[in-house]
Amino acid sequence: MPETLIKVDLKQSPYANEKIHNRWHPDIPMATWVNPGDEFVLETYDWTGGYIQNNDSADDVRDVDLSTVHFLSGPVGVKGAEPGDLLVVDLLDVGAKDDSLWGFNGFFSKKNGGGFLTEHFPLAQKSIWDFHGLFTTSRHVPNVKFAGLIHPGLIGCLPDPKMLAMWNEREVDFIATQPDRVPPLANPPFAKTAHPGSAKGDLAAKIGAEGARTVPPREHGGNCDIKDLSRGSKIYFPVYVDGAGLSVGDLHFSQGDGEITFCGAIEMAGWVHMKVELIKGGMAKYGIKNPIFKPSPITPQYNDYLIFEGISVDEYGKQHYLDVHVAYRQACLNAIEYLTKFGYSKAQAYAILGTAPVQGHISGVVDIPNACATLWLPTQIFDFDIRPTASGPIKAVKQGVEMPLSPDL
Repeated sequence: MPETLIKVDLKQSPYANEKIHNRWHPDIPMATWVNPGDEFVLETYDWTGGYIQNNDSADDVRDVDLSTVHFLSGPVGVKGAEPGDLLVVDLLDVGAKDDSLWGFNGFFSKKNGGGFLTEHFPLAQKSIWDFHGLFTTSRHVPNVKFAGLIHPGLIGCLPDPKMLAMWNEREVDFIATQPDRVPPLANPPFAKTAHPGSAKGDLAAKIGAEGARTVPPREHGGNCDIKDLSRGSKIYFPVYVDGAGLSVGDLHFSQGDGEITFCGAIEMAGWVHMKVELIKGGMAKYGIKNPIFKPSPITPQYNDYLIFEGISVDEYGKQHYLDVHVAYRQACLNAIEYLTKFGYSKAQAYAILGTAPVQGHISGVVDIPNACATLWLPTQIFDFDIRPTASGPIKAVKQGVEMPLSPDL
């Protein structure tokens, strides 16, 4: 077995681990070094660093301090990597830690993070999912069982100073266009909760003051939440600093396309087995500005779907011009409404779309004024038939089961 270069103790605060960080900054010290061609394992916290608990209360989802996330393992320095290279990362395997065979899904309160459908689900809710080998079930969302496609939601390399400054400038300027918006348009640097890895003193203060938050995907990769980036995937990352500085975290047991619940997917602690190589000068050779990847050859084998359409007319009847965000929202809302006819609450249906291996597609972007997006819901994850019939839907879902909900304080 390859060496585990970064270990995490789930009983210990991630702030006590110097091989963990929660900001992007070129001056974060490398946690460990490897050679091109090396294989190694990194253990990871769940993205909240263990704040969310396996219980029947959503108070932790409501109260989590989102300025602390994400807790990432790394950076891993790759000897010989230089700006302009491509770092080739093979994800050889991904799994859950033996002492943490469960995960969580949640909706953030609109006052603390919000989400894709926050106007419809403004309060914090949570579901817990237990792992049974390849499969998962939830005591909070009955009558579904599906195979996981474990993947890192967040993986990327360190930015250089110029790129970091560009990120901060454009996001701070964007926030200024609607400074009082709830939830905010973006998240600026916030020194108080920054974890700069092993940096100390003035360097730690500098990283805290300037470090970019890890919430969005950016040019270097980051929080892309691509469910097919799983075991067997190969990723080509642009290199911006000497050593590349590869970091990973935010593991998901399973996720629907879009990670629409935001505290989305089934979040978990775990480990990643990877291998790295270099393509010298690869950014210019291939014209690569953002990462590219080959998907996993292993996917859950579901081949029967109900496909829900959405167009760029929102739920209030307002017309939008070829807006795929609005169209996908409508596809999701249509699927949620459909699932309630079988006995699910709207929250349970929303959780299914965020956690199960649903597919999202941009189906049309040329027929003005309406874009068309589709959501593909696998029928085989349910233990009853969800297809429309002349006799109408059966109330198949066990009654009296609900997801924990916490009111705003």
